[in-house]
Amino acid sequence: MQDTGDIEQVAAGFFQVGLYLRSKQWRSAEKSGLTSTQVSILGFLKRRGPNRVMALARLVGITEATASRAISTLQRKGLVEKSADPDDGRATRISLRTAGVRAMSRQSEFPQTLLAALAGLDPAESTVLHRVLSKVILHLQETGAIEPQRMCCTCRFFQPYVHTDAFRPHHCEFVDAPFGTVSLRLDCGDHIQADEAVRTQRWRRFLAVKPLEQGNS
Repeated sequence: MQDTGDIEQVAAGFFQVGLYLRSKQWRSAEKSGLTSTQVSILGFLKRRGPNRVMALARLVGITEATASRAISTLQRKGLVEKSADPDDGRATRISLRTAGVRAMSRQSEFPQTLLAALAGLDPAESTVLHRVLSKVILHLQETGAIEPQRMCCTCRFFQPYVHTDAFRPHHCEFVDAPFGTVSLRLDCGDHIQADEAVRTQRWRRFLAVKPLEQGNS
């Protein structure tokens, strides 16, 4: 069992990174005449495509009422549009307009300073970081703290540790190619949720094998 103080120090580290990202998003949003909430909604529409208001609210971590107000403002600015959901004519779907796509192209989704810090990690460190983030995000997802994420470890196409290559032990059935832990996706547009039994079995296998790839061999 880890010491509580040690765990809290790690949590504090996540908190500091989160504060940095939120601060950068606020500053970037202000330059575009938007709020950070509006930018977050635009960002999810850019990455995930058209979505319902309730889904966007859950992804951003706000109430549906707050999301509705932000979306109405974005609609008045000509950045998003509302249409009937093809899967349910009674529901409304929100999608980006051309102006919204242009607005997001001017937004730096991830600060260059953070990207440079991550690029400075060696392959072994990146491998461990990907495993750690996958475990933390999955726990938050399973406890209902966050919405389901499009991660490799919950995808029907993910086959962990099926290859003998220490650098590329996993397999993606979608692209039919091996890959390493350092390349695990935490948000993949091709993600399809695996059945619970399959997901549990593969996740246990993933955790049972200690990574040797990317410089740890």
